[in-house]
Amino acid sequence: MKNIAVIAHDAKKPELVRFLKEHIDWLPGVNLLATGRTAEFIESQGLRCQHLSPGVSGGYNQITDMIGKKEIDIVIFLRDHKIVQQHHEDIRYLLEACNMNNIPLATNYASAELIILGLIKKEATERVQRNK
Repeated sequence: MKNIAVIAHDAKKPELVRFLKEHIDWLPGVNLLATGRTAEFIESQGLRCQHLSPGVSGGYNQITDMIGKKEIDIVIFLRDHKIVQQHHEDIRYLLEACNMNNIPLATNYASAELIILGLIKKEATERVQRNK
């Protein structure tokens, strides 16, 4: 099972839910993990996810730690470029952890879609190779 961490700043939460709903058929067997208010918003729209702490209360750090333990496969973080928050260092560490651990990171709708398509293609190729 793939673990996908999903995070969205407030202005981007509807866009994240739209992405997840439009691509739900692409995500069979995927476990979604979301920081506090993002998780609440996702569930209020009828989707399921595992709740982590709110970003400001350590949620970004939880994801960063999970990345270091190889427990996260993909991060989708729809960011509002107008927002600079007090816990911005936590966000920087999260983004750096993705880079250092070779974790695909999407920060907008288009890159999220391409990463999911890449995952599907990779899994299909692996199935073909196993069945040879």
